[in-house]
Amino acid sequence: MIKILANDGIDPAGKQLLEENGFIIDTNNIPQDELLTKLQNYDGITVRSATKVRKALIDACPNLKLIGRGGVGVDNIDVEYAKEKGIGVYNTPASSSLSVAELVFAHLFTGVRFLQDSNRKMPVEGNTKFNDLKKAYAKGIELRGKTIGILGFGRIGREVAKIAIGVGMDVLAYDLFPFNPELEIVLGGGTAVKVTVKTATQEEIIKQADFITIHTPFVDKPIIGSTEFEQMKKGAGVVNCSRGGLIDEDALITALDSGKIAFAALDVFDNEPTPRVDILNHPKISLTPHIGASTNEAQERIGLELANLIIDHFKK
Repeated sequence: MIKILANDGIDPAGKQLLEENGFIIDTNNIPQDELLTKLQNYDGITVRSATKVRKALIDACPNLKLIGRGGVGVDNIDVEYAKEKGIGVYNTPASSSLSVAELVFAHLFTGVRFLQDSNRKMPVEGNTKFNDLKKAYAKGIELRGKTIGILGFGRIGREVAKIAIGVGMDVLAYDLFPFNPELEIVLGGGTAVKVTVKTATQEEIIKQADFITIHTPFVDKPIIGSTEFEQMKKGAGVVNCSRGGLIDEDALITALDSGKIAFAALDVFDNEPTPRVDILNHPKISLTPHIGASTNEAQERIGLELANLIIDHFKK
């Protein structure tokens, strides 16, 4: 029987589907430093972002026939090397897109109404400085009518754009590769409407957008640094629910402290799982611990998609 190690877990629906098709699924996590020896007992491994499947691990496990990534990015897998070795590598890029997009807007609504700070201070000072806090948080703004710039217009970027249009925002979209600017938005009752977003260069988005959200692959240097912050509108907001390292954290702190940008929102960080303390404590940063894809619905979709990919691979 085919044994699969779901080292970072898999949704019960996906596990059940695999077991119904005759696979043995082990969901007990094996620490990274023990995988070199213990992974040799399995035919395949599925991971999320925690476990790394690099060349040394691949070389140590000649039995390995499949690597599955529950999610979008495959930065933690040596994909090309695995394929050279005849190992199937699969991910689930579509399953978590909506969950990440909704988190972007959770952060945007938080930032424009100072919720990241008021949720810290109200429990401590709400019963003694209520009117002071009311005054401090009284200058929020609405998202409707504002411009959101989307850097990276793949599946997640497109879902962000759909929500933005529903909120009443103007959208500027950029991607390294050519893309279709037309979106199909499904309304209540199943009615579908087609909307075309405005395309822009990265520089135009940096200069014109009221809010900027990043949805690009990993790159060697930050997409947004001190130069880009200087070019932004005063009072702009930035969101990174993509990958750590896409925003220069030193430049971010400087831009927040100077008032150049109004707020930032981070779901990912340079030094996960130990982000900088000054980032975590900053009153103008809305924070989540890398949970973009972590909704019940997304995890079920990921589990089922991954299970079907594994079944199809071993049926070949």
